[in-house]
Amino acid sequence: MKELIQDAPPTGTTMKPDNDPAACRASDKDTATLPRYARLPINRCNVPAVILGSVTFQRFPSPLQLDGVAELHADLFRRLDALDDKAARATAFRDYLTVHFCLEELDKAGLDQRSKKRANANWLRVLRGWSFDSDGREGAVLKGWVESRFGLLARFHGEPLRDFSGAAYQRYQEMRSAGLYGTNALEGQLDLVYAYSQYEFQRTDAPSRIALYRGINRLAEHETLTGSKKRQIVLLNNMVSFTTSRERAGEFGDYIVTALVPTPKVFFSCDLLPGVLKGEDEFLVIGGVYDIAIDTH
Repeated sequence: MKELIQDAPPTGTTMKPDNDPAACRASDKDTATLPRYARLPINRCNVPAVILGSVTFQRFPSPLQLDGVAELHADLFRRLDALDDKAARATAFRDYLTVHFCLEELDKAGLDQRSKKRANANWLRVLRGWSFDSDGREGAVLKGWVESRFGLLARFHGEPLRDFSGAAYQRYQEMRSAGLYGTNALEGQLDLVYAYSQYEFQRTDAPSRIALYRGINRLAEHETLTGSKKRQIVLLNNMVSFTTSRERAGEFGDYIVTALVPTPKVFFSCDLLPGVLKGEDEFLVIGGVYDIAIDTH
């Protein structure tokens, strides 16, 4: 862990100064940045995908803001500013989501009898669905939301996603579309979940990075860009589950991945809204290229 905190480069690599022209280019051969095949040319936040998906962002994070969310929901954040108790803020946030998106008054949302069958397809269902099966329909919705908002393409959904014209990618897109069909601005609800997560981090003076852990059974589960068995630069899926508990991570694999995750890339954490996720200490993290340490337990 000491090695990770020092941000040392992987074995066999050298660090270049920030003003080195080669260090500032975003090529597919640059293992520190997000490859072109894993990103979209545009996104809906204040930092382009090539930067927020890079190792540089992991080491030197900055706040991420989704376009228009703070302005559209300014009243919510004014209410939160007036509350000193975290539990009260959580209640106020859930109430706001319910009222703003008419989650309990579907007629006002314009849903007919047919579309009411999707009444439970909301932000809560997505989070719990991810916790149950990250490669299910709700998982596809969440990965698609990351693509739309941050420009990071999904790399895995039940199987590797490499060919945009292939059957695997088509199945992923079909599941994403099915998950969004008949919902009331579901991706807008997810926008607010992320914004609230970041609000709480700032409100509680959280550190800029958090040490998180992930258990894996095979080193090949990650797309390794460079490194050794103990330390690698890898391309993670665009949404990944981590935990704050090393012991808990060890229950899910023979190898334990340790990463310093920027708090701006935490979409949701287990203590943000108690009772939402069944898994204790679970964090949902926006992916990209990460410098990680790997060891057995």
